[in-house]
Amino acid sequence: MVNQVACVSSLARHKNCVAHPRHGAIYIDPSREAVVVHSYFLSLNTNPHTINPIASLAGGMSTAAVEKPRQVARKFLARPQHEGVGAVVRRSIGRFELRYFDPFLVLDEFSVSAPAGFPDHPHRGFETVTYMLEGAVTHEDFEGHRGTIKAGDVQWMTAGRGIVHSEMPAAPGTSRGLQLWVNLASKNKMIEPGYQEIQSKDIASTTSADGGVTVRVIAGQAMGARSQVSTRTPTMYLDFTVRARAAAPARQPVPASWNAFVYVLEGEASFGDSDQKAVGAHHLALLGQGGDGVEVWNRSDRQLRFLLLAGEPIGEPVAQLGPFVMNTEEEIDATVNDFECGINGFEKAKHWKSQAMIALDLE
Repeated sequence: MVNQVACVSSLARHKNCVAHPRHGAIYIDPSREAVVVHSYFLSLNTNPHTINPIASLAGGMSTAAVEKPRQVARKFLARPQHEGVGAVVRRSIGRFELRYFDPFLVLDEFSVSAPAGFPDHPHRGFETVTYMLEGAVTHEDFEGHRGTIKAGDVQWMTAGRGIVHSEMPAAPGTSRGLQLWVNLASKNKMIEPGYQEIQSKDIASTTSADGGVTVRVIAGQAMGARSQVSTRTPTMYLDFTVRARAAAPARQPVPASWNAFVYVLEGEASFGDSDQKAVGAHHLALLGQGGDGVEVWNRSDRQLRFLLLAGEPIGEPVAQLGPFVMNTEEEIDATVNDFECGINGFEKAKHWKSQAMIALDLE
């Protein structure tokens, strides 16, 4: 595997090679220094050139607050692939068929065992959300921030103007989790980096009166529970568990103008009529517009667990070169220069190396 750190350090000389914490090394046509995606290409708005104003979230949402459920527009199986240094991911957003689903850039379900992992790599222009399912991951960055997130914990990192960090397994056996990349509007791309870290015990959760549906609220609110996470891009991130053959579905209002999807972790999710084919584990279901929320049934004999994510579309062009996400190719060029020269947010990048890198003896 190409050493991703060496690849990043050579950006100014080899702009067809860029490191990516989940992609390893990506090779891009040298005639195209950045991939530019207009967000409406992968939005499910009826008029792709119009982003409707955001609808306000209703307070104290209940399981009965959806009158017109959204339907599945497309679905994808996230197949395993090798990324980083020896890690395996299932990518559902950020792949060929779905480059960008405004405001979401990447969704990876990752699986990693030491000594594999995601050593030192940069970010700029967006946020990463890491949600651990099992095991643990230790992260450290060039500002001296270091910590470990365990099963059920969440780290919401704002890369902003620039960060270099590492993410490495910190528990015996296999560590599993999800990482979501949330885009930032142009006005927020160069803000100072920051972290919000929430332990599993502090994540808001609630269960329906009949015990059939439980939700953990990573961001937003659901069934009367509200997350403590503050999001710059309005985002909903919910972890639902539905009992086998529960009498009622999981229901969740979603603002009409937001893009939304479901990612199934285990079991089978059914949408709408009972004769429709259920969506199985490791599948992402894009939800169409035209409804006021989501309704998901578990008609199987096994427990269902799925993530519901929704966000307000930003509606701006996206220029991306691996771990750098801006609005124009000129801004990408400037970012590469900033990183190579150690300026404008990357001052500490040249002389910092994580403990994980030192232990692995990587250059």
